[in-house]
Amino acid sequence: MNTAVVYAPAIGVVLGLLFLWGSLRLRRKRRLIDDLPTAKTQGVFIGLVELKGTAEIEAPLTGFLSGQRCVQYHYQVDEHWSRTVTETYTDKEGKSQTRTKQESGWTTVAQGGESSAFYLQDDTGTVLVRPEGAKIEPAGLYDQTCDRSHPLYYAKGPPQAVANSDHRRRFVETGLPLHAPLYLVGQARERTDVVAPEIAADKEAPMFLISTRTEEKVRAGLGRGLWALEVLGGLVFVGGFALRNHGLNHMLFMDCLPRYAELAAGYTALALIGWVWMAYNSLVGLRNRVRQAWSLIDVQLKRRYDLIPRLVETVAALRTHEATTQTALAAMRNQLAATPPGVSGPDFSGCVPSLRAVVEAYPNLKSDSAFLALQQQLIETEQRVALARAYFNDIATFFNTRLEIVPDRWLAVLGRMQPQALLAAADFERASVQVKLAE
Repeated sequence: MNTAVVYAPAIGVVLGLLFLWGSLRLRRKRRLIDDLPTAKTQGVFIGLVELKGTAEIEAPLTGFLSGQRCVQYHYQVDEHWSRTVTETYTDKEGKSQTRTKQESGWTTVAQGGESSAFYLQDDTGTVLVRPEGAKIEPAGLYDQTCDRSHPLYYAKGPPQAVANSDHRRRFVETGLPLHAPLYLVGQARERTDVVAPEIAADKEAPMFLISTRTEEKVRAGLGRGLWALEVLGGLVFVGGFALRNHGLNHMLFMDCLPRYAELAAGYTALALIGWVWMAYNSLVGLRNRVRQAWSLIDVQLKRRYDLIPRLVETVAALRTHEATTQTALAAMRNQLAATPPGVSGPDFSGCVPSLRAVVEAYPNLKSDSAFLALQQQLIETEQRVALARAYFNDIATFFNTRLEIVPDRWLAVLGRMQPQALLAAADFERASVQVKLAE
């Protein structure tokens, strides 16, 4: 009795479940990509983010094979070999026989690479990326196969040859080229050297991906992979029982068809249960990211609440009693006084033109470093608030959409999840308070 045939059903079940688990992991990643809105680099805060931009670095690396400037590269040199082998085997009649066959393959004879922290740049700024630990989907930088007559053969490869070598080598290099468009999903954290975020590996993060492919292509690739694993898992799951039946009992396929249908239905039920588990956890994670996005708005509003009084004091110390100065300061103070800390308040971007007018009217302000620094902080703060608000609305929209579409809306009932209201312009309006500057 063939042992492999006897244990085929158990092996099929184990392998089928492993394939199913792998497909659910890919489905979770694709769903995560669907639920993450693309953020701007200036709007990156602590937490999981999705970004699009170009790879930039002050001191680029140079590819070993291609000589191309990049932020990360890896090269590999493979050498081809072939040989004729003679083997002994036992035929169906139990007699020993010999046969010869040709074997060939590639052996890696050299490899290496470099990687460096780099900046991802978009139209709002840059953010530092530390690629260690990331799944990198690089671009092809170099690919050539040559023989010993080519200068590359020994210039970039070792002098010694492998056993049974055909003296053909394949040189391949991949990497992240400088200025290349990148798609990134990763965990943002606070930098230790300056007050700014960075993207780095985090064992708690569900994904850390740096890809030269577009978001659409990454998503499509995950979709093809998960469907392939699910179908393959189903075939292996049922195939183990089919192998035992036909190997031991020599039963016809049609005789076993009802049994195979039951097995297929069982595998489908397991897949459905796994999907429900994955989808519900995904909804919970999306709801928590919505809450985090709202807390980020509070953080930025608190930062603004603490910053503006210092700006007002600096300008007031250097001001005159001209109407333009008093108007700009009064507008800022009035709006600030009407907005408690941590509560959505007015946008001060409208005051920026007035401040510029003040600077033009009073050149001595231009020489005051404190005023210039605080003015820049005010502009950046308003941009941060706007980006945080836009990010909140984006991810809340994703969440609300999930709660309305089938079958996610049925799962949302289990967690009593409710739609999240979006922030409108009216949510940031406050009544003004009259304030006069002392003589």
